[in-house]
Amino acid sequence: MDEQSCPRCKTTKYRNPSLTFMVNVCGHTLCENCVELVFIRGSAACFQCNVPLRRNDFRTQQFEDAVVEKEVDIRKKILKDFNKKEDDFVSLREYNDYLEDVETIIYNLTNNIDVDSTKRKIEQYKKANNDLIKKNRSKLSRDEEFIEYCIEQEQHDTDLRKKQMLQEERSEKKKKQEKKEALIDDLMFSDLPAECILASHRELVKQMEPTVVPRMAPTQFSTGIKMGHQNLFVPIPRVEGVIYQHTDIVMETLGPHAPSQPDILEKGYLQNIRPASDQDRGGGYEAHLGCQRALADALYGLFFACEVGPSPVPSTSSSDISEMDVS
Repeated sequence: MDEQSCPRCKTTKYRNPSLTFMVNVCGHTLCENCVELVFIRGSAACFQCNVPLRRNDFRTQQFEDAVVEKEVDIRKKILKDFNKKEDDFVSLREYNDYLEDVETIIYNLTNNIDVDSTKRKIEQYKKANNDLIKKNRSKLSRDEEFIEYCIEQEQHDTDLRKKQMLQEERSEKKKKQEKKEALIDDLMFSDLPAECILASHRELVKQMEPTVVPRMAPTQFSTGIKMGHQNLFVPIPRVEGVIYQHTDIVMETLGPHAPSQPDILEKGYLQNIRPASDQDRGGGYEAHLGCQRALADALYGLFFACEVGPSPVPSTSSSDISEMDVS
């Protein structure tokens, strides 16, 4: 992909690695410096399509491709109004047709196809579904609030666990330091041998070792869904009927049966067969497989008899009959 450059000052990321591009509502880009200079008075025209723009129409570009940036922005705006759910439709087919219409609108606005008619279609939809749009927006906002609450609750629990672990580490370090100082004091001032003092301190450390309390595993996901309280698998429907029973396939070979694999290995069938190489064995081939197939091809069909019917009588044409009469 070519190096992205500003259409006004021609500066590229290669020459200025800290360059920040901004994209406008029509999908064209300018560097941040040019936006500040050109739109210092508030409004100006786009350098590529001459669409009148304002300073607040620009935002920092997130994607390298400006078309993708434009599509993402248009999709966000369209989905705020086209916010119907599957429950709002009678059938799944109607819901799929609605989704296809939404994608068509986004595609047309992104690629500048029938822009005027598409905008009129959007306005007609807004007027016809104004109440439903407001209802779904409020429903969506409640869902977003619930998700944010769950995320905050999870973050709060995480902070509490971190603080608890930090306190445990500090108390453990403090206890180790006290034990170390007590051991040094005993070695310096006690009349007992050093081996006895060390042994008594080891025994004391073993007795004072804290019992490991298992941490409570999280009981819900960040979305608030309880773990282990939902049925993730749909039960297999039970079909009443006759239970399947396997029956071996009987092949009509119309000839003698080919020797089995033990007979081929024991009765000398492989004397004139090329042995399998290491590469053949690596691929799963053995000499007896080729021999058995060749014998089956030779024997199967030997008893086949074609039904022979009466030979057809040769037809005589009218010209032949006239020649016979003349003779």
